Amino acid sequence: QHFNSYLGWNERLFEEMYRAFDSGRSKMDPTSNWYQGEIWFFDNIVIPMAKRIDGTGVFGRAGSDSLRNARDNKKDWAMKGNELV
Repeated sequence: QHFNSYLGWNERLFEEMYRAFDSGRSKMDPTSNWYQGEIWFFDNIVIPMAKRIDGTGVFGRAGSDSLRNARDNKKDWAMKGNELV
């Protein structure tokens, strides 16, 4: 997915987690580590999974596209994410 799609889903998840914190259903305030948590998520989940998908060759060009998008999204998040949180 492209960065704007990622941001939309990211914002929804953040809002959901913040409402849970604000209402007392969660002890974790997402504002404290959201930016760095997303970097970790890209490095440890998204990019390795995209590499595996690309490596299988099953999805053809879509596999390469998903890996490129994952890396681009991480780069964009690293540049813009801190100000968005």
